[in-house]
Amino acid sequence: MDRATEDMNSTDKLPDETGAAVPHRTRIKLCGLSRPEDVTHAIELGADAIGLVFYPPSPRSVSVAQAVELVRDVPPFVSVVGLFVNATPDWIREVAGNVGLTLLQFHGDETAEQCESLAGVAGLPWLRALRVAADTRPADLVKSALNYSAASSFLFDTHVEGYGGGGKVFDWSLIPAELARRAVLSGGLNAQNVSDAIHHVRPYAVDVSSGIEVPGAKGVKDHARMAAFVRAVRAADAE
Repeated sequence: MDRATEDMNSTDKLPDETGAAVPHRTRIKLCGLSRPEDVTHAIELGADAIGLVFYPPSPRSVSVAQAVELVRDVPPFVSVVGLFVNATPDWIREVAGNVGLTLLQFHGDETAEQCESLAGVAGLPWLRALRVAADTRPADLVKSALNYSAASSFLFDTHVEGYGGGGKVFDWSLIPAELARRAVLSGGLNAQNVSDAIHHVRPYAVDVSSGIEVPGAKGVKDHARMAAFVRAVRAADAE
């Protein structure tokens, strides 16, 4: 089983063979990768997952041919997540049939039934992005999670014009504690704020895209920012 579909209901600290508590390890997804050197660097940094965007209007979008090259040297146990927005079954089938994806991320207006149907076309597990607006209430997120109960996990992102990637932070306190263990936290994260985010939410994983990019160059990752983000996550786990 790949990292993205591991059991997300484990406790923050589990005993090792000596009985001592082992700190929770926050999983890391580096998303919106579009260059082979960025994928290579993500793997070298120990990322648990890489995210590829298959939404043509996005400046981070990649073609099937590009994606095939990007995942060519991805080693076992590093998840390859395909991000889709209101995709057709034919597009899902084309991507999944050619690119070695391990997980689908639905980031548009897909209903629960559509998510399950599209995932069935690909034969892959899926996670659902839940966009958090200023007027969102914790009860709204719980209701959405129940509606999408077949999802392997939920990615919490800031509600912005379009479908994510806006680099905006939302109020982390809105995520109910009962969802935190299944949460992939996104939305405006970077090396400077991810530690606070982890301490507030204790998510299963964190997801970053714009926060590791060269300023003003969407889709072009800054290797120093990537490394700083990973270090900040590991430091937060160690505290």
